[in-house]
Amino acid sequence: MSIPPVPERPVADAAAILRWERADAAARPERLARFRARLAEASVDAWFGVRRESSRYLTGFRLGEGEEKVAGVSGQILVSADEVVLLADSRYRVQALEEAPESRLEEVYGDLPQRWPDLLSSLRPIRGGDPGRIRRVGAEAGAIPHAVWERLADAAPDVELVPLDGLLEGLRAVKEPAEVERIAAACAVADGALERLLPAIRPGVTEAELALALEWEMRTHGAEALAFDVACLAGPRAALPHGSPGDRPVRAGEVLLFDFGAQVAGYRSDMTRTLFVGEPTPRDRALHRLVADAQEAAFRALAAAAAAGRVPTNREIDAAARDLIAAAGHGERFGHGLGHGIGLATHETPSIGRRAAEAPLPVPSVFSVEPGVYLDGETGVRIEDLVLFDPAAHRLERLTAFPREWTVVG
Repeated sequence: MSIPPVPERPVADAAAILRWERADAAARPERLARFRARLAEASVDAWFGVRRESSRYLTGFRLGEGEEKVAGVSGQILVSADEVVLLADSRYRVQALEEAPESRLEEVYGDLPQRWPDLLSSLRPIRGGDPGRIRRVGAEAGAIPHAVWERLADAAPDVELVPLDGLLEGLRAVKEPAEVERIAAACAVADGALERLLPAIRPGVTEAELALALEWEMRTHGAEALAFDVACLAGPRAALPHGSPGDRPVRAGEVLLFDFGAQVAGYRSDMTRTLFVGEPTPRDRALHRLVADAQEAAFRALAAAAAAGRVPTNREIDAAARDLIAAAGHGERFGHGLGHGIGLATHETPSIGRRAAEAPLPVPSVFSVEPGVYLDGETGVRIEDLVLFDPAAHRLERLTAFPREWTVVG
């Protein structure tokens, strides 16, 4: 039973982008209400967020991929009982006013520790009380350098900084309809890019040349950015699950693995296809069939759960694919997890794998299903698709439309 792709996917034209922006603006009050309720359960009075995905989700302010490295504190936010404070220096002031009009803008530069006590004293605590009664501040500790954490703690010694990683990510894992539309639109961009690239794949062309050509196809056909750098790996280099393309020429009789994604209106896609350059060897064809069967086993488990309105655990879905690969004698050659959530970031909650903390899948959610088998120094095969899982609607849809069957090129 193969899960067909969605029959129609939105096109990221100007009208769609405007509609998505309005949907985000309408959703933000409810997002903040749910988040504040979680913060209250965690017994904190405010929350300090530094990840650009957090800022965009809660305020609408946007930083590009990697821009946080040069933006200073711009885009960092403080969430209190009744407002969101957005920090920005003069370079981002106009942008912040335009993109996050409901937030209170505070111009802050490299002096955040000096400003920290006054900022906190202006906030109304989530747990109730007057401004200036902030005693515990949750923070995205995993993204805050230790030196910065220490300076903030020293600046307000009567305020406890509480590590609260994953709290907002858990909310972002549950996808709104407009978020799903953007992921599907990004998938459509990636699907079309690989299809247009196929005639250029031939023996002699290098991995780097194909990666650059695939990036060009995405950027010139609807992608505002890449979801991540394109991976294009041929022959024995396909055994590197996350390798980078090099100057090695593609050769006849080899596999060619592409792992890539587009970004549309802030949301990302992620897909992997392993193609055959010329007639495949019996070994490579058998591996491809095994990986395809393992992915199909995960699809069947998800489809059965969706049909029954049941929410499985992440490990249950991982095992559906992993057990089949292990039974074929390749269990140790499938080292990574089966999948991950995706949205404003390429890797989000949930984590679907044998080493992940066992938990029910968030619903509705979008995540990858990507089994793989890698023979060191010889070859590798991975197939990756994004699916929408919504058991409340008895719905499982594959958002990636490029064919999953083995494909010969060149």
